[in-house]
Amino acid sequence: MKKLSALIMLLVVCLTASAQYAPSPEIIKARKEFQDNKFGIYIHWGLYSMLGNGEWVMSTRNINYKEYTHLADGFYPSKFNAEEWVKAFKAAGAKYITFTTRHHDGFSMFKTTANNYNIVDGTPFHRDVLKELADACQKYGIKLHLYYSHVDWSRPDYPQGWSGTGVGKPTNQADYDHYLAFMKHQLTELLTNYGPIGAIWFDGYWDQKNNPNFDWKLDEQYSLIHRLQPGCLVANNHHKAPKPGEDLQTFEQDLPGQNTAGYSKGTVIGQLPLETVMTMNKVWGYDITDKNYKSATYIIQHIIKAAGNNANYVINIGPRPDGMLPVEAVERLKAIGDWMGKYGQTIYGTRGGIVAPHDWGVTTQKGNTLYVHIMNAKDRALFLPITDRKVVKACMYDGKKPVAVSKNKLGVTLELPAVPKGIDTIVELTLK
Repeated sequence: MKKLSALIMLLVVCLTASAQYAPSPEIIKARKEFQDNKFGIYIHWGLYSMLGNGEWVMSTRNINYKEYTHLADGFYPSKFNAEEWVKAFKAAGAKYITFTTRHHDGFSMFKTTANNYNIVDGTPFHRDVLKELADACQKYGIKLHLYYSHVDWSRPDYPQGWSGTGVGKPTNQADYDHYLAFMKHQLTELLTNYGPIGAIWFDGYWDQKNNPNFDWKLDEQYSLIHRLQPGCLVANNHHKAPKPGEDLQTFEQDLPGQNTAGYSKGTVIGQLPLETVMTMNKVWGYDITDKNYKSATYIIQHIIKAAGNNANYVINIGPRPDGMLPVEAVERLKAIGDWMGKYGQTIYGTRGGIVAPHDWGVTTQKGNTLYVHIMNAKDRALFLPITDRKVVKACMYDGKKPVAVSKNKLGVTLELPAVPKGIDTIVELTLK
């Protein structure tokens, strides 16, 4: 009986918390537009790029927190060109960019009055790369989302979590209220100085997993964001079910429902718009030795698979310390853009189709049009368990050649002209 009472109380608390956040009309509109966008680019870029060993190098190599700051003295990305970046991403078919404004090392890649540890005041570069990127995004019609870390290995007022334990930072000066005020100051700057922001994408909630009673005071942060920009979405990479105040559910290195990377074990898929974020090679930040890039075919097929799982797909690039995109990344962007230019109609603006993902592929859907994406077929016949809708027309997406359809009580079978090969073979069905 006591266990039952505790469970009832927990449910009441959860329902009460959920009821506290009612998404505004601006948020509802922004969520739909987000789902329509389907494909984005992630950018992990900061001081860590200079060391060429990924974005966690400060923690993994136990670099002293005071010594690490001297990297800023030599950070001068002379080849950075925001317009060239944005044009390359737009040509690839991306509809939004998520940029790391401040990662776990604590360095701000934007002008902030909170401290001098930022790219404008703390480096010889003296340029606000975020402002340049924001201006380019507005010029070329791409949404800008901003990554913001909850973790800070450089600030003594951030309570020590499980990461960054070897950087020498004092642990007796922790003051989360003070740190929270700092974060809210920076969030206010990000949402007032850089034009319309599509989303704030938080990371680092997992750092306090050894402190189960730790209160991040997310409601204060989320309400601030929604107040400053009523149409700005909130995402949090906490690897858990959505929390009140959040507008997206994101999955790291996996499609929704999968757990190959180990981050999504037991994660419940909620009712919010979904997003998969994935590295193009092995790590997020620039790694000079990491040439293990995913193929263009792999990335394109995961854009398709994500759409079939009713999710967006975001592929990460770690620019070099000079501000240039790696050659391998540029090559893949070109291939992605070529494919999206031909077949984007079957991805953008769609939702996961009425036929669930199978080993052979996925379906995407717009109204009564169902796109069947075949990426792994063994023969010409393809069975689809469609029983409550009538297929009134079936044709190949390329060339519009008719496809024969037979039906029984279990569903329909498509008789394709040949065994599908290549990246993706698409059949277009009109349903009634």
